[in-house]
Formats: sequence, C-alpha cells, structure tokens
Amino acid sequence: MPDSVAIHVDGVEMVRLLGAQDRLLTRIEREFPLVTLHVRGNEITVSADNSAQAQQQLRDVEDLIRELIDLVRHGVDLDPADVSTGASLVVAAGDPKPSAVLGESILSSRGKTIRPKTPGQQNYVRAIDEHTIVFGIGPAGTGKTYLAMAKAVQALQRKEVNRIILTRPAVEAGERLGFLPGTLTEKIDPYLRPLFDALNEMLDPELVPKLLEVGTIEVAPLAYMRGRTLNDSFIVLDEAQNTTPEQMKMFLTRLGFGSRMVITGDITQADVPTGVSGLRLVTEILASVPDIHFATLSAADVVRHSLVGRIVDAYSAYDEKRLVARAGKKGKS
Repeated sequence: MPDSVAIHVDGVEMVRLLGAQDRLLTRIEREFPLVTLHVRGNEITVSADNSAQAQQQLRDVEDLIRELIDLVRHGVDLDPADVSTGASLVVAAGDPKPSAVLGESILSSRGKTIRPKTPGQQNYVRAIDEHTIVFGIGPAGTGKTYLAMAKAVQALQRKEVNRIILTRPAVEAGERLGFLPGTLTEKIDPYLRPLFDALNEMLDPELVPKLLEVGTIEVAPLAYMRGRTLNDSFIVLDEAQNTTPEQMKMFLTRLGFGSRMVITGDITQADVPTGVSGLRLVTEILASVPDIHFATLSAADVVRHSLVGRIVDAYSAYDEKRLVARAGKKGKS
C-alpha cells in the first residue's frame, strides 16, 4: 500500500495554490514524478509507493506545498516557474527556503509584483541594498537589468535618490551612426528601447514621459555621461560587456555623493570592436575594493522559458570545449 499525507488548505488559498487550470499542481507532479496528488474539497493528498526514492519525493512535496501555502497566504501570486524554483530549493534541503526567496517583494505596479525568483537573484538584490557599486554578471534571462531597474524605481519612490539614470553603450552605432536615417535621438532609440520597455512595465506609461521631460528619469547612451558628476542618483549601466576599458573607467568615475551604481552585462557576449571588454577587465582591477560587489548569476537564475536555461548551458559547454581544443592546439605547436 502506498503511503500518503493529507494537507488541509483553506478555500481561497486552495484556488491560488492550484493556479489557473491546475497549472501549479501539474507543475508539482512534473517536478516529482514518483508522487500522485489528489485534490478533494479543502484537502490535498500526496501519495507514493514504499520505495526510498518515492518516499523522499513525498516528503519533499509535502514541504513544498506547505511553503507554497505560506506564500499565497502572504499575497504572492505564484506561477509555474516559482513552483520549479521552490522544488529545487526543497530538494537542496538547505537555506534559503522557498518562502524566503519568493516572498521578497521589490516593487508592485499595475497589478504585478516584481521580486527575485532564485537564490542568486535574491543575493544580487540584497547586494544592491548593501553596496554603493554592484556588478551583475550573467547570461541572458537572469534578470540582471530588470531587477536593477526595479531597485532604481523603488529607491526613487522611497526618495532615497532624486533621479534615475539608465545608460548603455551603442556599440554598433559607433561606426555606422551617421548612415542611419533620422535625428540623433531616432538613431540611438533602438539601443535604448529595452530600457524604455522595462520602465513602462514598472511605472504608469503616462507618467514615464513626464518624468523623462523633467529629468527625474534619464535614458541616454553612455557617451552622454562624459564630464558629469552624478549626485543623488541611481545609475544603471546595461550591456556593460560592450564597453571599452576607458569607457568603464569614465563611467565609474561619474559617481557622486548619495548615488548608487549597478553595472550589468554578460562577459561571454562582448561585441567590443577593440576586443577588450571593460567589464571583463574591471573584474580583475576592482575585485578587492571595498563597497564594490560582483554578483555572478548563472543558468540556474534564468527566469525566462525553461528552455533558455538549457540553451545557456549548452552554449557554455560548447564554448568550454572550444577553449580546451584551442589550448590543445597551442600546446602541440
């Protein structure tokens, strides 16, 4: 006879726990294939056979469901990705617990709550709170820029800073800008558009133009930072892997009193014409400087489609093989 555990859930919490069309319940069953879940009224029954592996999954599912109940009880809207994150944390059987990671809210806007969704993202967000300059380094989809911008908006709303400055290098425009049609603003718009899109998600779209007009929020290419001292500001440099060492030094020395900086990028995706990435070099130069933190995110922190994480891992493995092969050829020569 299989063993089972019955978990009581209040009616409203049960609806939020199951998700639309029982999506969250289905995700739990996918993460733990050796258990069976049955919902009847206000009770979830978790069953498994007597094998050691199945019994371990039964205990993990019980822990996961209780953690998810705690989250919905505190108003967290769960999605299937949250269930997968919670499952991995429960299986790891250590700290932090799913409720500690997924329950940490940064910003609520237009019915949507922005929060870290992995332990790596949580450490990154906390580093932004605790350090003046933070580097967020990791592959696409890990939330580097999005979370940094959410922290910037949060700091502005709390009146911790007077303005937000968002910038990124327009690498491809360096040589071809003059050949693109339109004004300078129209030429650089494609490079800054992702930042505008994120802003419109975090703030009322009607408010964003007003804040841009009065200078409370500034979105500009990196070249516009030269010669300035940025006081009482939250400054985010995106796509920093495409800076030259000189640009990175120029940007970091813009830091003024009462300001914070977050620099994000993926070292493996550098498109710098000179071949030397300012982001790669700065990790060596500033590694031991106090009040500067380097947060490294990985494929485990990808919060886009689950396939993105597997794509990142596959490319990382491919790049590693190429490096090993290249080193072997040099050794033979």
